[in-house]
Amino acid sequence: MRIPIFSQKIYPFLLSTYRWYLLTPERSLDLAYKAALEIKSIEEEHFNGNKIDINSSMYSNSVMDYFESELKRQLKIVQMRLTEFRASRLFSNESHQKASQKTGIEYPTSALILEKLNFIDQVISKYNNLETEIIFPTVGNQAQIVKVDAPTSETSPQKILNKNQEPKKKQRGKADTIGIIPRSLLSTIGRLQVELDPNAEEDVVQNFRQTQKRTIISIRFILLLIIVPLLTHQISKVLIVGPVINHLRKPETTEIFLNFEMEEEALSELHRFEEKIKFKNLIGSAPQLSAEEMEIQIEDKAREIAEQFRRQSVNALKNVFSDIFSVFAFVYLLMISKSSIAVLKDFIDHVIYGLSDSAKAFIIILFTDVFVGFHSPHGWEVVLEGISRHWGLPANRDFIFLFIATFPVILDTIFKYWIFRYLNRISPSAVATYRNMNE
Repeated sequence: MRIPIFSQKIYPFLLSTYRWYLLTPERSLDLAYKAALEIKSIEEEHFNGNKIDINSSMYSNSVMDYFESELKRQLKIVQMRLTEFRASRLFSNESHQKASQKTGIEYPTSALILEKLNFIDQVISKYNNLETEIIFPTVGNQAQIVKVDAPTSETSPQKILNKNQEPKKKQRGKADTIGIIPRSLLSTIGRLQVELDPNAEEDVVQNFRQTQKRTIISIRFILLLIIVPLLTHQISKVLIVGPVINHLRKPETTEIFLNFEMEEEALSELHRFEEKIKFKNLIGSAPQLSAEEMEIQIEDKAREIAEQFRRQSVNALKNVFSDIFSVFAFVYLLMISKSSIAVLKDFIDHVIYGLSDSAKAFIIILFTDVFVGFHSPHGWEVVLEGISRHWGLPANRDFIFLFIATFPVILDTIFKYWIFRYLNRISPSAVATYRNMNE
């Protein structure tokens, strides 16, 4: 019996998908194990095998910020992958193991799994009580960072009250060191120690490579967020949505116009064509036409306009379903790229907060003037009309005016709250520059 060509193509795809599903526990554990190895390598290379102490004075502030962000990123990967490992193990049973043996998959032994889990627990157990940073504004561009211990399940109101009654012991970290010698001199000595370190050049090169890797991952992820939905829209429109709609929507039985605006546009175009013919016939710029010949040309133009708007109506229906596929592709890409999202967030933070105060104020003013400024209603109107035309919907003027009257106001309120709540704490000088430029 001959196997259909469609089955020959779809069977390997289904088999590879099923193998990927069966390998989910092993893949998740391996990713968590690699993240734990990254943390262990940082401890051995830069902290003499000890815990990564963010208050250490061995390195400069920039280097310690990098170690802290890398530690948080790897711990988040370990947490997500272990959660995925536990969830996938819940659905693993004897039937799945038999199926995996048929597909050629060999599961790791229990001893190897326990060894990896034990190593992961040993590494991340040091950071279970990782502190949370709370930033308060101070004078100038600097910000005061206060460390607050993360609450645990054993904490009770009575224990908290007893702790508050006890004399407070100030943690003496790198930023809180107070002594006879000024801290600026101590930081200068520490910086000289770092610069005279024979491994300083290797550390700088390694930090540069990490930054370069972060930038490449972020730019690639941004391009994927743009390209994947667009490609999904075009491919689904040509291969899936288009043939289905062309098969179900017969040209001879379907309506030409999806809404009254398309009909008015078609009648206006036909009327202009008719008036143009009559005008040329009256001034003699075209060969004289009889009434029958003019009627024939108008009928041909009417059929051409009808075919044009029929294609436009069908294209609008295709856009609706193709956009649904694009949204699903975008959401799926976000779900499977949690680590890339974390890298992208760190990249954006470094880019935005690394700008000067004048550059931040310029970007803020540009953003607010475009989206919530005096001339923004015209832009929002064009955008909403374009979306309505893309989906074949009538442009409801009442809805457009209501949207323009509410959404920019809400957006402006959110933006002002962000400036007051966050930017004013992180960079007060940028807020002052913004107010001076805006006035």
